[in-house]
Amino acid sequence: MYKLSKRSHQNLIGVHPDLYAVIERAIQITPIDFGVSEGVRTVERQKQLVAEGKSTTMNSKHIPRYFEVTNQDFTDSSGEYGAAVDLFVLVDGKVTWEHKHFRKVIQAVFTAAIELGVQIEAGALWRDFLDSPHIQLNMKYYK
Repeated sequence: MYKLSKRSHQNLIGVHPDLYAVIERAIQITPIDFGVSEGVRTVERQKQLVAEGKSTTMNSKHIPRYFEVTNQDFTDSSGEYGAAVDLFVLVDGKVTWEHKHFRKVIQAVFTAAIELGVQIEAGALWRDFLDSPHIQLNMKYYK
């Protein structure tokens, strides 16, 4: 069984509690190790990623927005959370970004989401822009 590193936990700070819980559960059931490379990001960081062609939108779910959260254990004073994370996969102790290595991690993330009743989307399933590391809350279910 794998555990998230201290760095991955730090990268989850400010992420919506439902998504945080999914990632915490996914690391417990995954057959392949992974970590969190990025959670909340600034508008400036998003502009940089768009300019580099690593993102196609300024409407990133990584940028914090207001949510009504019923679980008071996670509510911060602002009520603003990021609704997306980017993951990385570790193969033989080395980070890889290859799509083929994300499949089992993504399966674990979806299994965790189903167990927890959290609606998510994965960039690995997008038709227009393949973004294997990206996991986000399905905003049709979150206000």
